[in-house]
Amino acid sequence: MANGDNTPDATEQMPDVVEQVKEIMDPDKVNHLVEVGTELAVQYGLQLLAAIAIFIVGKMVAKWIRKLVTRVMKKAEIDQIIIGFTSNIAYIAVLAFVIVAALGQLGIQTTSFIAILGAAGLAVGLALQGSLANFAAGFLMIIFRPFKVGDFVEAAGVSGSVQSIQIFTTTLITPDNKTIIIPNGKIGNDNIINYSTQANRRVDLTVGVAYDADLKQVRSVLEDIVSKDDRILDDPAHQIAVSELADNSVNFVVRLWVKSADYWNVYFDTNESVKVRFDEAGIGIPFPQRDVHLYEHKAA
Repeated sequence: MANGDNTPDATEQMPDVVEQVKEIMDPDKVNHLVEVGTELAVQYGLQLLAAIAIFIVGKMVAKWIRKLVTRVMKKAEIDQIIIGFTSNIAYIAVLAFVIVAALGQLGIQTTSFIAILGAAGLAVGLALQGSLANFAAGFLMIIFRPFKVGDFVEAAGVSGSVQSIQIFTTTLITPDNKTIIIPNGKIGNDNIINYSTQANRRVDLTVGVAYDADLKQVRSVLEDIVSKDDRILDDPAHQIAVSELADNSVNFVVRLWVKSADYWNVYFDTNESVKVRFDEAGIGIPFPQRDVHLYEHKAA
């Protein structure tokens, strides 16, 4: 039956609804949907479980590696700053690999993700290449220890006692009590002279005497000065020899072995003793001389 405006009433629409419900509830279609849903649930459920398992196990492995790195570096007596930094880097690196593996297990394409991370890392590296060079040099110095706090070193064109070794810079205190902060990259790219690593050092002196001096007497005085100084070591033996017939003097080289801590005191005291003893013995220490000849030009 229709109403006055020719619109079908509810009783006329019921057969269509019933037919749609019957079609939806068709046992074959329901079974098919259940089978498809079950397959998807099994497939993606197993993948999800595998991804979770990979993440959990991987995180445990990352923590174990961090502890292992920390233990090994502590046994090697490496600086605590380096231990903490290195162990955390190892943990983050392993964990990042684990996350990528877990995402791959879920079927997510990680190639573009890795490429983006690589590009970002390259950009950061280029922007911070100076700082990274200092960091790398500091890292290597702390591991290989070419010097330690308290050593007197010469590096990057300056010399002084090492006050501190940081990851980016090294601080020296000069003999006149100036503080010098040097980027580690400069130290790593230059020669390093460490005056404190050896127990003994050699004092090298050059003593010049006049050409009319008695060389045997000079040697005797020098030997007497050396023998009376208990700070000069017998082994290795000292050396006194004529090293050069210079323009204005006969030069003796005096090489003395002393404890590193006594180096400067022996150096200064021996220089003073040479002057005092030479004056007492009447041995002249020449100074640069130049002969000037004057010619008188007579007018014709």
